[in-house]
Amino acid sequence: MRKGFLAAAAAGLLATGSMAACGDNSGGGDQAGGSDKKPKIGVILPDSKSSARWEGADRKFLEEAFKAADVDYDIQNAQGDKSQFQTIADQMITQGVTALMIVNLDSGTGKAVLDKAKSQGVATIDYDRLTLGGSAEYYVSFDNEAVGKLQGEGLSKCLTDKGVKNPVVAYLNGSPTDNNATLFKNGYDSILKPKFDAGEYTKGPDQAVPDWDNAQAATIFEQMLTQTGGKIDGVLAANDGLGNAAISVLKKNKLNGKVPVTGQDATPQGLQNILAGDQCMTVYKAIKEEAKAAADLAIALAKGERKETGQTVKDPEGGRDVDAVLLTPKAIYKENVKDVIADGFVTKEEVCTDAYAKLCADAGIS
Repeated sequence: MRKGFLAAAAAGLLATGSMAACGDNSGGGDQAGGSDKKPKIGVILPDSKSSARWEGADRKFLEEAFKAADVDYDIQNAQGDKSQFQTIADQMITQGVTALMIVNLDSGTGKAVLDKAKSQGVATIDYDRLTLGGSAEYYVSFDNEAVGKLQGEGLSKCLTDKGVKNPVVAYLNGSPTDNNATLFKNGYDSILKPKFDAGEYTKGPDQAVPDWDNAQAATIFEQMLTQTGGKIDGVLAANDGLGNAAISVLKKNKLNGKVPVTGQDATPQGLQNILAGDQCMTVYKAIKEEAKAAADLAIALAKGERKETGQTVKDPEGGRDVDAVLLTPKAIYKENVKDVIADGFVTKEEVCTDAYAKLCADAGIS
């Protein structure tokens, strides 16, 4: 299991990265020597429904980084609407952003936006999700297969702790249009598939949740439970929202706390579910560090400069190596929920509300 919030190498990448002129990264003007346009950064977030992180963490930390650097910025949220995503991008390009950072809703929409920005001389960054076949200069995210491995290891640990023999494990995967969901699944499959193959575990229902929609996830999981006659012993849920959807169904069937459920994003709700014993674990991603790394790159690109990252990822569809910053995730169980609060990602007030005050005290959160 990985320790610490960030890999040492990743933490130092941008601090030590060299600076060089960036040829076609400015919007108009003399692109070989930078642009005479004032640096301005546009950011498009995907939605506020799939996870609380986008508005609760990413927006806040990106704003902090841009304000600290005293650069102009515009952060908007597409609210899951692909047409709105493209409209926002068009408006930002028209209004003169010199760098554009996106969290794509799917690779097709993302690619169209990135390609248009590139054609207008606007530098681009894929934030958190890689746009397959895209043209972004950088990709900033976490090691998403490592996220999945932590989830697989976590579910296995919780099933072992409960002494469940030959458990039936159901999968609630993320959106089929999100490349991260594929990477998460690769990670947890690498842990759980050998157990299925060896007959230690039984593979139960395995379904993707369109658009990470939590309401759909609850319906899907209810169908899974019916399909198996209530025989589901563990749920690999790809994030806290999907996990909570499963927990809501388990509660109706008086199975919450008996069936381990995983998660991701260390949301206040996810942490509360862990403290209550209804969720097995979550995966904490230090989004403040992710936002800072992306903001540093965006600020350089907006000024017509380029930073070296020392890492690349392969775009399997485009076939190119994309300069990248990949940070290290951390598994969170009841005993280390306090670490997420101590890191400033969420506050005690958000997690330790009336119903959870004693649970927080018992978990050493002061």
